[in-house]
Amino acid sequence: MQNYVGPESVKIKSMFSTVAAKYDRANNILSVGIHHLWRKSLVEWSGARNGSAVLDCATGTGDLAIEFKKAVGHEGSVIGTDFCADMLTSAPQKAAALRLDIKFETADVTALPFADASFDVVSISFGIRNVQDPVKALREMARVCKPGGRVMILEFGQPSIPVVREFYQFYSEKALPYLGGMITGNTSAYKYLQSSSARFPCGEEFLDLVRASGAYSTSEFRKFSFGVCFGYRLVAASFFGCSASEKGSS
Repeated sequence: MQNYVGPESVKIKSMFSTVAAKYDRANNILSVGIHHLWRKSLVEWSGARNGSAVLDCATGTGDLAIEFKKAVGHEGSVIGTDFCADMLTSAPQKAAALRLDIKFETADVTALPFADASFDVVSISFGIRNVQDPVKALREMARVCKPGGRVMILEFGQPSIPVVREFYQFYSEKALPYLGGMITGNTSAYKYLQSSSARFPCGEEFLDLVRASGAYSTSEFRKFSFGVCFGYRLVAASFFGCSASEKGSS
């Protein structure tokens, strides 16, 4: 399946390549480790259980894929994909160190190389805002998800509580790019990540994109850390498990 490559996606892939080696260290410092708790909460909410088949898109260094593998056990399967091959470099070693069998491969979330209705759970964490066409990605994740399966999303948001919002805006606009630059050597990358987070819709506004995709029967969200992060649980509509020819004739 041919991946879509536009100028913005090429820029983003290059940016992630430059920070890949120090990405984990930066995440742990910048979030004070809270991002691990967000991922654990998302996995619990997904309903993934022993024997489930999971696809984690934009897996990066594999943190969410690892959490899912802990949940699905030896009988379950987890595949982690990312469109930036450099981001995947450390993922297999991290999984192997924990004796977890996870397959990692390069793939674009807008053109996934998997058959319809292949997975019980499909996920993406802190990646949907960097996709050139989020609605296309939402449709593609629904396509490879079994009818009634869950698509789970983690993404940054904008806190609504005034004091929290003001502190977070100062931290994300001033401190985060500076610290991220010191850790990875690429300040511009963290300026981009901050600005993409600030302008990306969250909560009900993001669910408007979900509804626009026409790919889900139900959708809901939860706030984590006062709205610094949002979790979304989307249930794939049954007709998205049919073949491409059946879709065209409906």
